[in-house]
Amino acid sequence: MNAFDFALDGLAPADNASEDAMETFWAGDLTVLSQHHAAPSGSHSFALAHDQSVTWGIPGDPQLVAIAVIRDLSRSTFTFEASRHATASFAQNWLIERGCPTERIALGGGHYVKPADDLTVQVEQQIRQSGTRYEVLDTYTSEYDPSETWTLARDSRAAQAPIRVFHEEWDHDAGTYTMREGAFANVGAAHTWLEERSGPLPEPPEYSDHDGAVVRARIARIARARSVGASGTPTAGLHAPRTTPTEPVQRRLM
Repeated sequence: MNAFDFALDGLAPADNASEDAMETFWAGDLTVLSQHHAAPSGSHSFALAHDQSVTWGIPGDPQLVAIAVIRDLSRSTFTFEASRHATASFAQNWLIERGCPTERIALGGGHYVKPADDLTVQVEQQIRQSGTRYEVLDTYTSEYDPSETWTLARDSRAAQAPIRVFHEEWDHDAGTYTMREGAFANVGAAHTWLEERSGPLPEPPEYSDHDGAVVRARIARIARARSVGASGTPTAGLHAPRTTPTEPVQRRLM
C-alpha cells in the first residue's frame, strides 16, 4: 500500500467540478488499496483508497473513496471524479461503471482479512456487478464494538422488499469478515432493525423463491473456485490488513 499520486503535474482541471472534487482531498491522507492506470497513454486512472482524515471527522462517515481521473493530454487538462463508500464492493462498482476493468480494481496481496464464507463472496460479487441497480440511501461505519459497516440501498430489480441493507462485520480474532444482504418493505423498517437488532437480518425473498436456486448455484461455484485456489494465492475478495481495534485508522483499510 502507498500514498496516491494524482499524476496531474502540468495539467489544469477541465471544469469547476473537477477542481472542487480534487481540492476535497490531500494525497497524503489517501492510502491506495487498489489502482489501475490505462496504458500506454495513461489517459485514465482509477483508484480505491482509504481516507485517513475521515477517522478524525464525524463518527460513522464512510472512509473509502473511489477516484476516477481522465487526462486530455492534447489540451493539458483533466477531469476528476470521486465518490465515498462504506464498503469496498460498492466503491468497486462505482469505478467499474466508469470504465475500470473489474479484475484491475480487485483487492489482493499481503496479509489481508478474508471473507468468512462463500455467501460473503457471492454478495460482494453481486454488488460489484450490479451496475446502477442499487440506489444508495445511507451508510454507517463503526470503528469499534460492533466493528461493522452497513449500506442502505434501494434495489430497482426487487419485486418485493426493495429496501436492502448490506451489513458487513469483522471478526478480528479470526481475521475474517462477513457480508449479508437484508430486505425490508420500506426505509423505516430498515432503520428500525439497524437501531434495535431485535432479530436476524431478514433474507431477501428471492433467496427462498425460484431465484434461490440461482443464488445457491452461484455460491457453489464460488466454493469450488475458492477450493481450487486454497493453496495460498490471494483472491479478489480479500479485505483489510488485520490490526487491533485500538488502531482505527489502519483497521479500516479495506
